[in-house]
Amino acid sequence: MKGDIETYHENGQWKNKVEGSSRAANTAGTKDEATAKGRDMAKERGVEHIIRNIDGKIGERNTYPRSRDPRNIPG
Repeated sequence: MKGDIETYHENGQWKNKVEGSSRAANTAGTKDEATAKGRDMAKERGVEHIIRNIDGKIGERNTYPRSRDPRNIPG
């Protein structure tokens, strides 16, 4: 979906970017800080939050609101 939020590591910083944008929306010193900011952004927009590990692989995906989650499994 257009507008999903992605949390990723680049050039020694953790960043959040809105899908479709060429620039990071914000930066943070730690993954936890960036993840919290990204989660808030995703909740405000009602989109998916994709959290990448330092190696670039997807580590976690969360859909907001939860009722939009296409998977029918708890957790």
